[in-house]
Amino acid sequence: MFLNIQENAIFVADSHYNLNNGQFLIFLENLAKNKIETKQLILMGDNFDFLSSESKYFIKQNKTAIELLNKLSNNIEIVYLEGNHDYNLQKIFPNIKVIKREKQPLFGKYKDKSIALSHGDNFINWQYDLYCSIIRNSILLKFLNMIDFGNFISKKIESSLLDKNICHKMKDFKSLVSRRVNNYNSDIIIEGHYHQGSTFELKNKKYINIPSLCCDNKYIKLNDYKFIGENI
Repeated sequence: MFLNIQENAIFVADSHYNLNNGQFLIFLENLAKNKIETKQLILMGDNFDFLSSESKYFIKQNKTAIELLNKLSNNIEIVYLEGNHDYNLQKIFPNIKVIKREKQPLFGKYKDKSIALSHGDNFINWQYDLYCSIIRNSILLKFLNMIDFGNFISKKIESSLLDKNICHKMKDFKSLVSRRVNNYNSDIIIEGHYHQGSTFELKNKKYINIPSLCCDNKYIKLNDYKFIGENI
């Protein structure tokens, strides 16, 4: 898939929507009410704290946001790059263009600029790749769902995620970015995952880390080559 990125496209990352973090639902409601306007919404992954098509418990927990996203997809082009907390999503979002981790980066173009988009948890190492393939295995997830009596597995996962502190600044993020840009051949690189909301010009490339919606209360809107942070 190749993506033509539109003027006023919106990028949202790392909302980690759960019982504690409601910003993503507020954002979607503002879209539905036209308080936020766009014709193209690019979700950069981890917008749900956990979600997969095999997990009945988390589908039920996230029902309101799922239904609203599907309603919005009838009028807005929505692209969803799967993250490390939300995957195997196509069955849940039939009208949304879902990009699995192994298909990232997603390449696109904005005016005369080439763009690469990834959630950001790629290009790490083979051990992490193996881990990702295991936790995304549909047969394993269906089995776990089948033995999830009283939702005890799901509730344990949910409790662990609710207790996790995901909002912190990385001391040497620029050094990490300088290594990551070597994996991309494009004018602009856009990632989520790291929750830093930082932009760098490195090696003739522009690197943009989309801020975490739940940590910074911000999304990014593209206007005339500028990636502008806006509050929900």
